[in-house]
Amino acid sequence: MNDVRIAGVGGAADLARIGGLLGRVGVGLEGGGMWGGVAHYLVEDGAAARAALAADGWRDVEVREAAVVPLDADVPGALGRMMTRLAEAEVELVAQYSDHHNRKVLVGDDADAIRRALR
Repeated sequence: MNDVRIAGVGGAADLARIGGLLGRVGVGLEGGGMWGGVAHYLVEDGAAARAALAADGWRDVEVREAAVVPLDADVPGALGRMMTRLAEAEVELVAQYSDHHNRKVLVGDDADAIRRALR
């Protein structure tokens, strides 16, 4: 799975444009959100998403492999324990969010290192 980061997103109108565009080219959004003018979406086909966004004029788009991992969200402190393991392994994250199956989506420079730290 891939995280698609899109900078310069202004709100609902831009999100509608992005969601409609990706839907038309068959790229499903498996999770994500927008905060601080930056949208992150979990997609299977990052290359297709990037190409469609570029053709539509989005210039600040980045695609990275994401680590998608289970999280016991109903257990208090589960996220803190997960982040402690990543910090102890000196894994750097650039984004974290949940997918539609209540799993954590973790984005950094090395998705394999993220997965190894959480084994």
